[in-house]
Amino acid sequence: MTSELLNTLYVQTQGVYLRLEGDTLRIQHEDITLRNVPLHHLGGLAVFGNVLISPFLLHRCAEEGLEVTWFTESGRFRGRLSGLVSGNVLLRRAQHKVLDNPSAVVHLSARFVEAKLKNSRLVLQRAVRERGETGALARALAEHEAALRMLPRAQSVDEVRGLEGQAASAYFSAFGDLLLLGEFCFDGRNKRPPRDPVNALLGFVYALLATQCTAALEGVGLDPQVGFLHALRPGRNALALDLLEEFRAWWGDRLVLALLNRKQLTSRHFEERPGGAVLLSEDGRKEMIVAFQKRRQETVQHPLFKEPVPIGLLPHIQARLLARYLRGDLPEYVPFVGK
Repeated sequence: MTSELLNTLYVQTQGVYLRLEGDTLRIQHEDITLRNVPLHHLGGLAVFGNVLISPFLLHRCAEEGLEVTWFTESGRFRGRLSGLVSGNVLLRRAQHKVLDNPSAVVHLSARFVEAKLKNSRLVLQRAVRERGETGALARALAEHEAALRMLPRAQSVDEVRGLEGQAASAYFSAFGDLLLLGEFCFDGRNKRPPRDPVNALLGFVYALLATQCTAALEGVGLDPQVGFLHALRPGRNALALDLLEEFRAWWGDRLVLALLNRKQLTSRHFEERPGGAVLLSEDGRKEMIVAFQKRRQETVQHPLFKEPVPIGLLPHIQARLLARYLRGDLPEYVPFVGK
């Protein structure tokens, strides 16, 4: 699968060979040409897993300043090639400069939270349509609507965080009503360590998503540790956590609910550790990772593109949009809101 988004060619088809033919990038599998892309259409390449690139194509990309980024098949960042002059240092400088601009920090924080609220609302609304409204669901939806109304008037990051926190509390108060079966119960969010199977699963999928977001940010040259909504701490990928907010409910929570409600994960996939911690077993982790990777390959309609895009590329798209905003190429950052 190949996708050309925001002037970057993403190559996910395993076993293909990228070579240079004049001024054209040719994608081949064995003796079959899958696609030809004029180099002047591209601003960079991103390849996932077992994708080979000819030395001549790499040399040409370096000469023309086309960045080549390597990821594992599962989406972990591995490395980047850039020419003699790289804009990454300027991008990171712009990132740090925005951090010193209070109004820009509030804008970005509010956009991340806006996406989280809208995507969480979608999960709640779907539950109401499919199962009917409960008191907890009604309260959670009302809290999200109120937070969305107040968010544009927030004057500080603390106000933004407060609105997000109130909505998240109501959301997880209703989360147990989203579970169809009686095998698992959910009495609220807990972590470090998780105390029940649902929280263990939520924590695991959020960690997978954080890895995807970190790789996407590194792939465009942003510093994952310099965030806006989440406070800066040594060793904490604050910007990856910012970006993660857009995908928690729409991607992570929906996947967790699907696996539990379809009985793909049952009590045998979890194990209790001394002290009351509950973790996924080895078989449970395998089931979760397989489901996560399948979800990455599915396609979805992004609001900025005509053609559907693989879900696994959504963090990469948002990272590039964020980089364009930080450089001043976009007047505002447009977060991802699903359907």
